[in-house]
Amino acid sequence: MATATAAVKGVKEFVFEWEGKDRNGKIVKGELRAGGEAMVSATLRRQGILVNKVKKRRVSGGSSIKQKDIAVFTRQLATMMRAGVPLLQAFDIVGRGATNPRLARLLNDIRQDVETGTSLSAAFRKHPMYFDALYCNLVEAGETGGILEALLDRLAIYQEKTVALKNKIKSALTYPIAVMVVAFIVVAVIMIFVIPAFKEVFTSFGADLPTPTLIVIAMSEFFVAWWWAMFLGIGGGVYFFIQSWKRSEKVQKRMDRILLKIPVFGDLLYKSAVARWTRTLSTMFAAGVPLVEALDSVGGASGNAVFQEATEQIQRDVSTGSALTTSMQTAGIFPTMVLQMASIGEESGSLDHMLAKAAEFYEDEVDEAVKALSSLMEPFIIVILGGLIGGIVVSMYLPIFKIGAVV
Repeated sequence: MATATAAVKGVKEFVFEWEGKDRNGKIVKGELRAGGEAMVSATLRRQGILVNKVKKRRVSGGSSIKQKDIAVFTRQLATMMRAGVPLLQAFDIVGRGATNPRLARLLNDIRQDVETGTSLSAAFRKHPMYFDALYCNLVEAGETGGILEALLDRLAIYQEKTVALKNKIKSALTYPIAVMVVAFIVVAVIMIFVIPAFKEVFTSFGADLPTPTLIVIAMSEFFVAWWWAMFLGIGGGVYFFIQSWKRSEKVQKRMDRILLKIPVFGDLLYKSAVARWTRTLSTMFAAGVPLVEALDSVGGASGNAVFQEATEQIQRDVSTGSALTTSMQTAGIFPTMVLQMASIGEESGSLDHMLAKAAEFYEDEVDEAVKALSSLMEPFIIVILGGLIGGIVVSMYLPIFKIGAVV
């Protein structure tokens, strides 16, 4: 099956699926990006193809492209290139198999750039939202050294492990946050709708109410009067905080330092950052990227501003002739085991291998920490929710118990 493509600048919303016959009378199919059916027919005629059918397919929709999509694409591309499939044909196959239209369009754009003579790394650099500096540098190193297949395979492993690590962290943090949100909604419903009904009943008693009941009723009255302000305040505060965290470098650094000091969660985030840092440097160094240049991408890949600042200092020290292990030790944020393995790697000339071993160790540590955290959080959340809801229920039933005792 042959495939014809054309890059028409300025028209990116439409992809046309076509079917026709080549000069030998063989039926061929393909896709072509163009502004209209007439352009498709004219382009194919110039290629000697007699067009039988042209169908427009809109690709502007689809969900956003996630890191997992890029990881799957990298693995597919690496597998096909190892199997001897030419680069352009590999892009065509992966693009056709993509279920996300946005990903298919992205891959088609990259394919067209490569087809017109652009290097693969340069084509990736045109899309920094999806392919970061580390990704592009590894691909460029593979192209320069003639080992693109091997580096794509290494890059696929790196992407897969990074995605898996992030998913573990998200799963550990999502559960308690979701329970807290649900708990707040439940308490708000009780305060706004349930407690006022009890209040009317207690008013008809005409007796003095216990102090816990009075406190709960006062809280309920506050909720009823100001529930809209509370929801707006909490929602606005969360939105403002998230936006500040995303856009302000100062806020990001401060929050990253605070997060590392939080009990239980801080240790999990620290191990995750160490795992990403060592995995990234190992991957870059194994690809033949010079150490000073490799450190450019390592800090950002750690996902923590504390490690990023430390990496910048390590890079400055290494560029002036200091040993990597000495610079890491001076930074004061790396665990002893990582320092020892880095030292052994430098002395034996197997730094990439030793760092990879350290990364595997801390990835396993994160996995175990997530399991332990899940086991720890369940009873802790049950106790908190039970105490909160139970306290409200007991406070509202105290007057009833009191009346029953009198009767």
